[in-house]
Amino acid sequence: MAAPCMRSVKPSTFRASTRGAGSSKPLWLWLGLALLVILADQLTKTLVIAQFALGDSQTVTPWFNLVRVHNAGAAFSFLAGASGWQRWFFVGLGAVASVFIVWMLRKHPGERLFCAAISLILGGALGNVIDRLLHGYVVDFLQFHSPFLAPMFPGGFFPSFNIADSAITVGAVALVLDELLRGRRSCWALAGLRVCGSA
Repeated sequence: MAAPCMRSVKPSTFRASTRGAGSSKPLWLWLGLALLVILADQLTKTLVIAQFALGDSQTVTPWFNLVRVHNAGAAFSFLAGASGWQRWFFVGLGAVASVFIVWMLRKHPGERLFCAAISLILGGALGNVIDRLLHGYVVDFLQFHSPFLAPMFPGGFFPSFNIADSAITVGAVALVLDELLRGRRSCWALAGLRVCGSA
């Protein structure tokens, strides 16, 4: 009984079970999701540039402001004070990451959560790359603040960000979730093999 059960689970089948295959989705669907992120990001930035001068701030709620900030660096203003080389460094980094993500989308088009996650990251990365190419910096405009953040951030103000940054963050969280779910499915598959082997 054990040997037939073990032979019935091919290695390729086991590997496929570690990610939810779902129904196969064409590449254009995931690229379309990335495009929506880019459009939303660029539209909101265009509106902010049209309505706000650099450094302006408008209170929306006691804990949220709309602002206009220019960030020549990366997240948390990393390398913002560099001499200008960081512009092309981040453009190149974003381009390489985008090519890799498109390759991953072509390789795993039916893995819905995984593809949705990296599509969000792709859209966010390209949204900020467009900023760097057009302006030499990224336009940030969402600012949250709270006294509870004061121990970590000056004045309790979380670093300003934009739609592209939000998409990258959501995509990263979704990637972690996908890995956790994949690990759980792997455990279930291994448990099933052990049960069959002991039968």
